[in-house]
Amino acid sequence: MIAEALLYAATWPLTGKPHRKFIRYSVNLWSRAGRCARDWADHEEMSRNAIRAATADLRQKRTAVVLGSGLLRDVPIEELARDFDTVVLIDLVHLASVRLSAKRYRNIRLIERDLSGYDELAAGREPEPLGFLRTVPYLDFVVSANLLSQIGRGVKRRYEAEAAGMPADTVERLIAAHLAGLSGLACRHCLVTDIAYAVMDRDGKTHEEADLLHGVSPPPAKATWTWPVAPLGEESRDYRIEHKVMAAGCDTRPRLTRIAAGLPI
Repeated sequence: MIAEALLYAATWPLTGKPHRKFIRYSVNLWSRAGRCARDWADHEEMSRNAIRAATADLRQKRTAVVLGSGLLRDVPIEELARDFDTVVLIDLVHLASVRLSAKRYRNIRLIERDLSGYDELAAGREPEPLGFLRTVPYLDFVVSANLLSQIGRGVKRRYEAEAAGMPADTVERLIAAHLAGLSGLACRHCLVTDIAYAVMDRDGKTHEEADLLHGVSPPPAKATWTWPVAPLGEESRDYRIEHKVMAAGCDTRPRLTRIAAGLPI
């Protein structure tokens, strides 16, 4: 607990006041990632491989944006920083340890931002949580990195605490808005997200399961795998929690080029 307390204290002054309440969630994730490093290794490598595959044949590599950069364990940050002119990491909180790692690269920029779109919806506007990406110059690649289900969890928690005046389908609408924002980008983009979870006992019997995207359909998966989020002993000696993860990628530029040329798509 000493390491967690020190990391929390170091991150506090580096974080904007509106986002300081989320520091403990990031520290808890950092702590669990350390304890479960061996069990999470395959998931993290599969996530990195999905991002590598999505960027492999890009002709131009000027600016890359990572949505939900988190701990950078599931992002091939060294390769992105090497291959792109600029890499922008966006999340609610950037832990002090992440900031220290990012300082190794001169072309990395860190931005704190709420990517949920909740405040827009609460204000009665149509949410465009990724609309700001249209103003990013020379944008060639965007990845949503194990973020979407976290948006769903955070929105659900906030909705249950302050539901007055919010649409009943708030969670579903904001998950859909994130996917629509990605699909509307005029550059290569990649989605890596967990889409379902299951609670299982030692014998593999499933006792609970849920759709983490709340019925919203993701794009077709190019790869799927299992992430043992809480192996036996992490939360219980008798149960483990596993998430199903998918990766999807799309390049809209060839399609836009064909439309502009009047060619069939």
